[in-house]
Amino acid sequence: MSTATSVAPTVAPRRLGTLQFLGYAAGDAANNLAFSMTSFFLLIYYTDVVGISAAAAGTLFLVIRVWDGFADIFAGRVVDKTMTRWGKFRPFFLFGGLPVLLLSVATFTVPGLADSTGPKLLLAYLTYGLLGLAYSLVNIPYGSLAAAMTQVPAERAKLASFRMIGTAVTTIMLAFVVSPQIQQYRGDPDGFQRSLLITTLVFAVVGLGLYLFLFATARESVQRDVANVSARQSFTTLKVNKPLIMLCVASLAFLTALFSLQTVQVYYARDVLGNANLLTALTVLSVGAIFVVAPLVPRLVRAIGKKRAFLLFGVIGLFAGVGISLSPPSTPWVSLMFFGIMGVSTAGVNTLMWALEADTVEYGEWKTGVRTEGITYALFSFTRKLGQAVGGAVAAYAIALGGYVGGAATQSPEAINAIRYASGFVPVVFILIGILLFARYPLTERVFATMVAETQARRTAP
Repeated sequence: MSTATSVAPTVAPRRLGTLQFLGYAAGDAANNLAFSMTSFFLLIYYTDVVGISAAAAGTLFLVIRVWDGFADIFAGRVVDKTMTRWGKFRPFFLFGGLPVLLLSVATFTVPGLADSTGPKLLLAYLTYGLLGLAYSLVNIPYGSLAAAMTQVPAERAKLASFRMIGTAVTTIMLAFVVSPQIQQYRGDPDGFQRSLLITTLVFAVVGLGLYLFLFATARESVQRDVANVSARQSFTTLKVNKPLIMLCVASLAFLTALFSLQTVQVYYARDVLGNANLLTALTVLSVGAIFVVAPLVPRLVRAIGKKRAFLLFGVIGLFAGVGISLSPPSTPWVSLMFFGIMGVSTAGVNTLMWALEADTVEYGEWKTGVRTEGITYALFSFTRKLGQAVGGAVAAYAIALGGYVGGAATQSPEAINAIRYASGFVPVVFILIGILLFARYPLTERVFATMVAETQARRTAP
């Protein structure tokens, strides 16, 4: 009788509604008005408008994006020790969204001071560094939110799919809006600067509305036993979370590949294929693949599991990367085809990364009894920032070694080949490393189900 009256009845988890999925997609769309804008266009802005050399810009990317990674760890601790009447994560969207968007405007408003490299480089470091800090204080709560909204694996996969759809919609829109500006204002840095200022100001207004929609629709429903997590509890959970560490290391390799390609994609369209407007087609094919992949990921997860699906998409990326570098510039449709195949790979890998990261939160709670969504996602995001730093720097150094000259009407054959290799062969090397590292990932669907059941039983036990 004592046991029977002490154990709480099992309550079926509340299912997420359409508004929650759409709101979550809107949040990543808002994030990418700043994040994807810098990933795709900041290097060409620095080299062709501000007048910073490709090598100096590569060093800037490496330094600032590593700084961003440590900003993520700081943001993770802030999140873990926060609890308000709006929940743990939602207040950050309400109060942090506008500063991120305004700092994005500032990052693309660095004056191109003639014969004065020092001041403009310092201003570039300052604006991009502040953007990274503000972005961490919004993105870490956003990424952590998924693990607090549901524990149902299929719903987590669906949230990850909607997140990627939000990314895809924003990235494709950026290509349609910014690519014509690159072509129109080639050789006219002042005109390109004015156009980007108007564009980023419009993005700030749109992004604020998206953040408010996320705030209004998001709900934190997963039970937690410790509301305000201490620093010791946070880092103890990280120390014992082997699946998280393995996921981070493998993801670092995949993301280095992705950001290397993203950084030079605009150069590939303009200088290899000969027309910057083709960036729109490349982006639609590579990023638009998410609209095909996203509905398939939950089904694929049910059929073969997250781990096997992740490895499968990695192998597809190997094939696509080789094709991108070897495609003859005289036949752009071949390059477009391989960019589309690479899009399938990156869409699948990125979608599964988010679902896998949420699962590692459960592993940490299973091992320690404490849910630490903030610091867990922060470490994963730190990995993403390192991938962005290394990938962006490798791409910038590659085209610098090839002799790329910012603002030149035409580039040398060596520079064009460097762009081709940074777009394909460099990603192939890092994708292969990621596949080899992830092959030993231990957290399968069966292990996950056992963990969640044991955690629930421990919570309801007398």
